[in-house]
Amino acid sequence: MNLFDLNARVAVVTGGNAGIGLGIAKGLAAAGAAVVIAGRRPERNLEAARAVAAFKVSTAALEVDVSNEASCRAMVENTVGRFGRLDILVNNAGTTVRKQPETYTLAEWNKVIDTNLNGAFLCAHAAYPHMKNGGGGKIINIGSMMSIFGASYAAAYAASKGGIVQMTKALACAWAKDNIQVNAILPGWIDTPLTQSALREVPGLNERVLARTPAGRWGEPKDLAGVAVFLASGASGFVTGAAIPVDGGYSSQV
Repeated sequence: MNLFDLNARVAVVTGGNAGIGLGIAKGLAAAGAAVVIAGRRPERNLEAARAVAAFKVSTAALEVDVSNEASCRAMVENTVGRFGRLDILVNNAGTTVRKQPETYTLAEWNKVIDTNLNGAFLCAHAAYPHMKNGGGGKIINIGSMMSIFGASYAAAYAASKGGIVQMTKALACAWAKDNIQVNAILPGWIDTPLTQSALREVPGLNERVLARTPAGRWGEPKDLAGVAVFLASGASGFVTGAAIPVDGGYSSQV
């Protein structure tokens, strides 16, 4: 028996059209899962779905605004309508506003919280009845090193990602009875469009990241694929409520 086999499983990856989300989507597809790419940009969703289809699995591209409850529910219902089931949900969609906290507007704060934290809850809430009725499921929430550490320029982002870890634990406790495992991945500094903008906005960031990371490099989106497959598969059937750093040792370094 292959504990990591995802054949006949259906996965939704929010924010799956680039960066970490696309890296995870490709990993799930390589393990055999049908993959739905969900994001705000239809053209990028289609492009990512075509890339994932190269793994010879069924794919779909759905537009979603995770800060909107109706949009999240429509994404889930469309997935179940097309594929007949939903087994794996990866809550990856996210955004940030990099500035000092005293300069935030409430609208900027709410945009980050609504996307990163409320969006993950809304998608999980919509997925729950389908996973329960299907006999179980896997929810993977994408946190961050900012779930653990603070940064002066990331108050809203850190608050949202810290909330992801605590929400993950709460959902894991609530839904274990339904054979739904809920876990979080905490990426370190991964080379994505979001962090490339951070390199432009935060002086000296590259040097600090490399100095603190024992692996001596930035991560790549494909570095998240293995842990996602583990958490999406039968191999993690007794793992729930966990928050797993994937950071090249960044969080272990003093």
